[in-house]
Amino acid sequence: MSEPSDQRLFFLLQRAAHQLRTTADRRCLAAAGVTTAQLGALYAVRDRPGVTQGELARTLGLRESAVTALVRRLTTAGLVARNPHPREHRAVALELTEAGGAALTAAQPEVERFNAELRGLLGEDGFSRTAAALDRLAAWEA
Repeated sequence: MSEPSDQRLFFLLQRAAHQLRTTADRRCLAAAGVTTAQLGALYAVRDRPGVTQGELARTLGLRESAVTALVRRLTTAGLVARNPHPREHRAVALELTEAGGAALTAAQPEVERFNAELRGLLGEDGFSRTAAALDRLAAWEA
């Protein structure tokens, strides 16, 4: 007898997340030379110029140590610049570079294609409902 779906939800979410991340990473690397984690950080820095690493960690839902490594890779690649923070002497302000903006532009058609495929798979209503449910899960504090 198969398990009821409610008992398998966490396992299914993990499998789906892995499949989606693997596929999206492959496509974004081919299109723009960045992973989806890097792309998420680039979007966040673009949307909040001058964001600190701590703020970026909270935005992405990651530990600061993970963001430190992520920012190091982005700065080494020339996609993000680290500048002195204007008010917090121990913090740095992150800014998107021209190359970072170009990576976002290069990735955009792939992001749109990926979302279109998901809309085709789930239907427009299913896509919107899934996005809303995942947003609620991401904000959930158990």
